[in-house]
This record gives sequence, C-alpha cells and structure tokens, in this order.
Amino acid sequence: MATGAEGALGPVAALALVGVLGVGSQWLAWKLRLPAIVLMLAAGILVGPAFGLFDPDRDIGPLTGPMISLAVAVILFEGGLTLNLHSLRDAAEGVKRLVFIGAPLGWLLSTLALKYGAGLSWESSAVFGGLMIVTGPTVIAPLLRTARLSRRPAALLQWEAILNDPIGALAAVLAFEVVVVLNADVPAGEAAFEFILGIGLATVLGAAAGWGLAKAYSRAMVPEYMKVPLLFVVLLGVFALCDGVLHESGLLAVTVMGIVIANANLASFDDLRRFKEQATILLVSGVFILLAASLDFSQLARLDWRALVFVAAVVLVVRPLTVLTALASTDIPWRERVLVAFTGPRGVVLVAVAGLFGTRLADLGVADGALIGPLAFVLVAATVVVHGFTLAPFAKGLDVVASGTPGVLLIGGSHWSVALAEVLKKHEVPVMIADPNRSHLTRARAAGIPTFFGDILSEAAEHRVELASFGTVIAATDNDAYNTLVATELAPEFGRENVYQLGREKSEFTRYQLPPTLGGRIMARGETYEALNAKIWQLWRIRATRLTEEFPFARWQETWPDAILLGHISASGKFRPLGEKQREEFKGEAGMRLVSMVAADAPEMPRPEEVQEEGEEQKAAAAI
Repeated sequence: MATGAEGALGPVAALALVGVLGVGSQWLAWKLRLPAIVLMLAAGILVGPAFGLFDPDRDIGPLTGPMISLAVAVILFEGGLTLNLHSLRDAAEGVKRLVFIGAPLGWLLSTLALKYGAGLSWESSAVFGGLMIVTGPTVIAPLLRTARLSRRPAALLQWEAILNDPIGALAAVLAFEVVVVLNADVPAGEAAFEFILGIGLATVLGAAAGWGLAKAYSRAMVPEYMKVPLLFVVLLGVFALCDGVLHESGLLAVTVMGIVIANANLASFDDLRRFKEQATILLVSGVFILLAASLDFSQLARLDWRALVFVAAVVLVVRPLTVLTALASTDIPWRERVLVAFTGPRGVVLVAVAGLFGTRLADLGVADGALIGPLAFVLVAATVVVHGFTLAPFAKGLDVVASGTPGVLLIGGSHWSVALAEVLKKHEVPVMIADPNRSHLTRARAAGIPTFFGDILSEAAEHRVELASFGTVIAATDNDAYNTLVATELAPEFGRENVYQLGREKSEFTRYQLPPTLGGRIMARGETYEALNAKIWQLWRIRATRLTEEFPFARWQETWPDAILLGHISASGKFRPLGEKQREEFKGEAGMRLVSMVAADAPEMPRPEEVQEEGEEQKAAAAI
C-alpha cells in the first residue's frame, strides 16, 4: 500500500481503505447479527484517532468535506425515492404531526437541552438545536431491517427521518443566519431574503428536475443504459446549484427531487431504486468511516460531565416528549407511540453538518461553537449504540414486530401449496398463500390458512400484505415465467438466498427456455408444478419428521430413500427450504424437523414415539 510523507497514505490507498473498512464492517455486522453502524464507528475510530493509521484531512486533503456533502446529498435523494405517497396510508396523519408539530417542538426542546444541559450559548444552542431535528435515515434503515417492525411504526420512523433531515438542516441555516445578522453588519432584510430565495429555489428546482426526468424516462427520450448516469448528473447539478445560493438548501432540493420521481410511476423505477440503494450502502459506509476517522480526541477532551447530561436529556426527555406530544389524540396505538418516542438515533447528516456550522460559528466569534462537532459525535455514538442493541428487543416487548418467527409466503394456491402450508401451520410456522385467482384460494381458506387474493407484485399487496413478517418466498404457480418473475422481483427485498421456486418445465427448443440467471433457487429436487401436484393426487403425503440422536438423518434416508426433501424446520421454528446445492450438502441435526413428500405406500416411523403429521388437505385428497 503506497504511502506518502511521514507515513501518510496516498489518496488512492486512503479511499481503498475507506471502502474496505466500510463494506467489510457491513458484511461482518450481517454475519454477527450486530448493528452495522456500531462496527463502522469502531473501525473508523481504531484506524483514525486511536492508532493514527488514517487521517482524512492528511491522506485525502481538502476534498474530504465536499465528498461528504455530496455523499449526504445522494443518501437523502435515495431516501426520497422510498417516499411513495401511496405507502403512507395509515401513517399519514402521524407523519404530518411529526413534521409540522414534532420538528418545531423538537427544535425548541433541543435548544433548551443544549443551553441548560450542555451549557452552550444561546447562539450555538439554537443552531445545533435545529440540526437535532434530524433523526438519520442512514441509521434508521439498517435498524428497521434488523428489528422487523410492523408496518405503521416502521413507516413513521422512515418518513420522519427522511423528511426531517432537510428540515433540520434548514432550521440550522435559519438560526445561523440570525446569528450572522446579530454578529455582523448584514441587514436583517437581506438575510431573510437570501433564506427565502434559497428555500424557494431548492423546492422549485428539485421538483422541476424530478418532473423533467420522469417525463423524459416515461417518453423513452433516454436509453436504458443512460438513465442512471443521467440521474446522477442531474442530482449533483441540482445540489450544487442550490447549495451555491444557500448553504444546505441542496439537501431539500434533492429530497424533493427523489419524492417526485418516486411518485411518477416509472416503469424503470425499480431498477433506479435498486442501484441507488446499492450506491447508498457504499456511501453510508464511507461517510461513517471518514467521520469517525476525523474525530479529534483533544476536542472530546474539552467535554465534561454536562455532555452526558445533555445526551441523557435528549434520549429520555426531549425525544419522548416531542413525539408523544406530536402524536397525542391520534388513533395510533400507545405501544407504537412509545416505540417511536424512544427511537431517535442520529446519523451522518447531523455529524457532517454540525461540524460545518460549528466551524462557522467559531469564525464568527462564538467561542463554544467548536464544541458542536464533538457533542454531535457523542450524541450519534450514544444513540446508535443504544438503539442498535435495544430496538429489536424493545419492539418485541411492546409487541410491535411483524412476526416472532419469519414466515413463509407461498405464491399459488394449488393442492401441493395447501398441503405444505397445513404442515407448516401445524408446526406454528407463519404461512400465507397468495394467488390472483380467487377459486384457487378456496381450499386454503377452508383449512384456515391466511390468504391474499391478488398479484403479489401489485401495489395492493404492498399495502395489505405485511411482507416484513415473511422471511421466505416460494413461487409455486403453474406458470414458470410468472414464478421466475416473482422470484426475480422479490429477491432484492428478501435476499436471493430466501427466494425459491419450483422446477421449470424443460423444452426442446432453447428459444422457449428462460435464462438460468433469472428467478430463485430451485427446490423440491427440481420437480415441476405438474409433477408435485400429480403426486398429491397419487396420495403422496407431506410430513414433518423430527430428527433425534436415536433417529439421525442417515436413518431417515434409509427409511424413506425415495422421499422428496423439501426443507427443514429449525428448533427456533423457522422453515428453510432446500435448494439443489443445499440438499447435496445437507447433514441434518437433532432437534430439527424434516419436511418431505413420501409415497402413499411409504413405511411409517420405525419408532412409535416419533411424531409424524399430515395436513388435512392430504387426508381430503386421500378420501377422494
């Protein structure tokens, strides 16, 4: 790794290190099931102020600040892309209150906490208090993925975080302009005009850019391979133009631009959003590493016990009081209100913008302005750690999680699907069958299995099916192309390793064969829809058999050599289908239950104490 003078890394090596640490921390957090932000924060501190291996100002230079600003702009734009107005529904009233009531109240209470808790001056308290409206979409998004909250509290937290990010930055700008007027010879009317002009330009330009791109895309004026590059160029241009008129107004512009595009019903919207999500993961990782590595321990040393009082006041008083007041007299259940009230992690925008305003306040002669950056970092670190480790158990204790055990979403209401669903239901695995043909759901409803009538890829499914409560998707309709489409579309949301489909029909002509790169994992030994349902009519049964020390997997194979192994239910109650490669490597462990299909004349369990269970659907088929 190339280094410069006095052990400094070159810019290329420094950027490579940021990427390795950021993405590596995200992967390690996924592997260890820990909050990713905590590991990124720790990694940045270790290579930065702790051991001095990496200093952004030294190794990257003056481009560090602009890089962080542009990254935050892209992150907020991607957040705006998630704000489809149709997805508000039940959370609409709560979001309005959190923005129109919660933001001003949070600004006031945060200012008081900074003044009387941290001991800052009124100038620094007002500016930093405006920034503290921000709750951080970069932190909320990974926390929501881990905690698996039910739809409404998740929507409240997500919308509040994204909408209040630019509002918080603009509140800080407003307070800062007032401080400038009080400490310089700038006329109040001139400062007010500049502020209003900046906000108006940001709103109009952001909306116009989003509308223009949406029209250009929908009218095929831009080729597919140019859509993402053009989006990036317009995004950066809008941000730079607005920020040149009024600092931080670019954040508002890109957020508005994202919301307009999200609600334009573009055919290529999913491709744009997925690419932006991947870019955001890289940017969030990089920004956290850069900010953590930039931390100066000497500045933290200037903080005293009042910093702890300030953090405690924000977490235990300011945030709960703000949310509970804003959501008072709404029909939102009290459990959801409490969860939102005690969930307010801060993130990238707060640290990045706080350091900027702290420096500017210090330049204006506000002595304690230099303390804003360290206080912001302490608040972010504390809230990220606290909420990162407590949100999931706290939500579970309040019973506002999507489901205790990740369920199985079966697409297609065939005899085979119902038979599998019955066995899973008997073993308390949450299961739902979706089908756009109402008659296909008759058997499932008769068996007491939850159903969804409609296309699982439709907008109605987004609102009526709590997708967060399912961990596995099995596409099992009689249409191979549709199964492949469902698996391909849902793979980014559920993870490709959690999306399965039945075997595809073989064709003599390659022109009719679907590409193997599309779709999900093939399960059920590659058996097709027709083959599996034919076996059900031939009185094959789906059963769940528990493995023990006395009855291991090897003996199970000897007992039913012709069985079709579909998957297994773990000791924790989660069902995991087995794909082709997984089935070859599967060993089986004591305590798990194997879910399989066996012929009608297959032998029963060799030991009477072992449990075998069949679904009512199979019994009905046998009676016929």
